[in-house]
Amino acid sequence: MKREYQKPRISPHTEGSMNKFGHASGSYKDSIDGVKVSSLIKEFGSPLFVFSERTVRDKYRQAAGEFSHKYSRVQFSWSYKTNYLDAICSIFHQEGSWAEVVSFFEYEKAMRLGVPGEKIIFNGPYKPYEALKLAVKMKSKINVDNMEEIFNLEKLAAELHKPIDVGIRINLDAGIYPAWTRFGFNLENESAFSTIAKMHSTGKLRLKGLHCHIGTFIMEPKAYKTTVQKLALFAKKLKDELAIKIEYIDIGGGFPSSNTLHTQYLPGSQTNPTIDEFAKVICDELMARTDCFSSPPLLILETGRALIDDAGYLISSVVGAKRLTDGTPSLILDAGVNLLFTSTWYKHNIIPAQPHSEFLENMVLFGPLCMNIDIVRPHIQFPSLSAGEQVLIHPVGAYNVTQWMQFIQYRPAIVLIDENGKHHQVRAKEDLEYMTMLESIPAHLKEKKHKAKPRK
Repeated sequence: MKREYQKPRISPHTEGSMNKFGHASGSYKDSIDGVKVSSLIKEFGSPLFVFSERTVRDKYRQAAGEFSHKYSRVQFSWSYKTNYLDAICSIFHQEGSWAEVVSFFEYEKAMRLGVPGEKIIFNGPYKPYEALKLAVKMKSKINVDNMEEIFNLEKLAAELHKPIDVGIRINLDAGIYPAWTRFGFNLENESAFSTIAKMHSTGKLRLKGLHCHIGTFIMEPKAYKTTVQKLALFAKKLKDELAIKIEYIDIGGGFPSSNTLHTQYLPGSQTNPTIDEFAKVICDELMARTDCFSSPPLLILETGRALIDDAGYLISSVVGAKRLTDGTPSLILDAGVNLLFTSTWYKHNIIPAQPHSEFLENMVLFGPLCMNIDIVRPHIQFPSLSAGEQVLIHPVGAYNVTQWMQFIQYRPAIVLIDENGKHHQVRAKEDLEYMTMLESIPAHLKEKKHKAKPRK
C-alpha cells in the first residue's frame, strides 16, 4: 500500500550533543554567586568583569590539598602575570601563597601588598640590575635565566663580600612540542651543567634550586613526570660531581583550566586533566626520586590559570544585530578582543543572562571595535538577542585583565563578589581624565590659530 506523502519539517533543537559550533545555548544565567547581572550592570555599567572570591578560594584549597596530601613539602606561589589585581593577589596571599613575579613592576607590586621578600620568587628573562639588587637585599628566590644575570649577581656578591643564593632556570625535552627553549639553560646539550660548574667555581653564587616551566595549557600530565624525573637526576649529578645540594624544585605552572581550546571538539570542562591527575604524577615521581637529594626538596608550584580562570566572568551587552552578506546572523557586543584577549585561544562559554527564544541559529559574535579581527566567537549556536540584553562570558579570569588593551574603548570596572554575596568594586572604570593624566601638550600646539607659511 502506498504511503501518504508528508511534507518535511525542520524542528530547532535547543539542547543536545556537541557539534562543531559548541553547546547549544538553550538556557540562561542571570546571576553570579547570587548577585543579579541586571543589578551589577545598573550600578557599574556594561561591559563589566566580575570575580567570585568563593571560587578563587575553593580552587586554591583544592589544588593545595591535592598536592600536600601526596607530598609533605609543597609551596604554591601565585603567578602575578596571570592576574595581578591587588584584590586577587591578596586572596591568594591570605590562603598562604607566595608571589611569583617576572618583572620589576610585578616585584614592586608584591612588595606594596606586603609580601615578605623571602616569599617572592623572581623569574623572567629580564631582571634589571637595580631589581636584582633589591631582590638580593630582600632575600628573594632569584631563578637566573641568562649569563648577564649571573654576571650582575656575581658583581653584587663582590660588593656585599658574601655569596648569594640563587636558583637556575632549566629548559628540557618533556615531550611537549614546540618546546620552550628560549628561557634558561638547556639540560640535554649540557649547557645547564657547564653554566652551573662555572658559576660554582667562583664561589660567589650558591645554587639552591632548579626551576623549569615546560609550557602553557599542558594537556598531558606525564610531561610533568618526565620533568620531575629529569630535574631529580640532574640534582643527583650536581650532588655527586659538584657537591651541590639542591633545596627546592620549582616546576612552574602550565596546568589547564576548564576552558575549551579552539582545537578541541568536546568541552574542556569534561576532557581537560584535573589538578589531581597532575598532583599524582608529580608527587609520585618526586617521592620515588628523593634519593637524588640530600634531603626531600621543597616542591614549588607557580600555578596561575588553573586557579583563577573559573572565578572570572565578563558581562557584555548586545548593541546591535545584523545578517552578513552570506545570510549568517551576527550580534555585536560591547566587549571585544580588546578585553577578551583569550578569545584567540578559547571557545569561551557564552550564555544569555535573561530568558530568550528557544530558536537558535549558528551565528557570529562580534565585539565593538572598528577592526575586522574583533571576533569573540566565529561560530556558536545562539538565540537572536535584542540590543540592551546581556550575555555572560566564562571562564575569563586568567590573563584578560593583564593583557587587555586600551584601544578604541575605555576599559571597564571590575567587581569582586565576596563569600557572603556582597559585591565590591576593585577597579574603577576608565574615563578621559584617567586616559590623559600622563599626557601633556607643548605650548606651541595650544595656540588656537597658526599662521600659514608663505609659498616661495
